[in-house]
Amino acid sequence: MEIIDLTYTIDKDIPVWPGTPKPRLGSLCSYGKDGFRETALELTSHMGTHMDAPAHLFAKGKTLEQFPAAHFIGKAVVIDCTGIKEGEYITCKYIEPVRELADAADFLLFRTGWEKFWGQEEYMRRSPGLEVDTAKYIARAGKKGVGIDTMSIDAAEARELPAHKVLLGTNQMVIIENLCRLKELGSGLSDLIALPLKYEYADGAPVRAMAYI
Repeated sequence: MEIIDLTYTIDKDIPVWPGTPKPRLGSLCSYGKDGFRETALELTSHMGTHMDAPAHLFAKGKTLEQFPAAHFIGKAVVIDCTGIKEGEYITCKYIEPVRELADAADFLLFRTGWEKFWGQEEYMRRSPGLEVDTAKYIARAGKKGVGIDTMSIDAAEARELPAHKVLLGTNQMVIIENLCRLKELGSGLSDLIALPLKYEYADGAPVRAMAYI
């Protein structure tokens, strides 16, 4: 069995949406002064590799701590979208080659190849995202969630977040964004674990996402 860590490390230089504060990782206690080390963390709820809850967009939507822990574990399949270009939308044609696996999976993970731009301005500029009809198809399929290797499941130009609204509007699905190393999962089913930080009224949270194959 091989464990693949799909999570970016949070550091002071991690990419964030324009206007979002960078994380602060400050020294609270030190070995020399206190005999032990402790770090003060200041993070936003949608930092780095993270999960969106329905409450991210809907006032009466489910928060992450309201989901059972089992919801964050399941079979996943990677949908290869690496031929997609800037600003294009992910249509159902990308799912078709792995339709049987997609039907059996709990999570659909979209690999656009945008990981190569991590840490660069291009990562957030004109990134691709789900077409609304694709999101509607996934919502009808009753999946636990979707994931993607970009900053957002919506295309960068889709300011009204239509795919988010369709998926989170089910009040049963979660979205995992800023995944990495999806290529290493291969073309079959893998076992995904994506555990969000558990806090009260969680509209979203950083996750430690991993898969074993």
